[in-house]
Amino acid sequence: MNAQLQQVADELREATARLHRLREAVPAERWPVRNDPGRWSVSECVEHLNLTSAAFVPLLEAGLEHARTERATPHRYRRGFLGWALWKMTGPDARGRMKTTPDFVPVSASPAAAVAADFERWQERLLGLVASADGLPIDRVLMTSPFNARMRYNLYAGFSTLPRHHHRHLQQAERVWAPAR
Repeated sequence: MNAQLQQVADELREATARLHRLREAVPAERWPVRNDPGRWSVSECVEHLNLTSAAFVPLLEAGLEHARTERATPHRYRRGFLGWALWKMTGPDARGRMKTTPDFVPVSASPAAAVAADFERWQERLLGLVASADGLPIDRVLMTSPFNARMRYNLYAGFSTLPRHHHRHLQQAERVWAPAR
């Protein structure tokens, strides 16, 4: 697999491992409970990631179908400026809070087992898409952002942004019930 896609796959797998560590650290009965009324619970953080994956998967699938019709040439993938900016803003190291659009705000806090199982299913689906992108010119095919219809960036930016976004919200979930320092 292309080294850049392998990195995306590795980051997705690490997000799943991080979720498993979170399940071990936070009792299931605390997952749906907000520690602070102004912030999401652990379940809501993970459910937001599930909603995001559910929106991205069909867009990535459609983009891959289009990429299969393009002539591939071996090269290093590039995100483009907008894709890079999105990638930078969505990671765990990004500063400040970003408000999400209403479609991606969880409407309820699901039980830990259900929300974690959904997350794992979406991760497997994303890993399959990453593998199927190997050798395709995914940086030449544009997708429309599910968060903002006016934003378009290439599939590589979409693929590489997802694990960063996952780690951002898994970090947020870890902090919900972390002991005060």
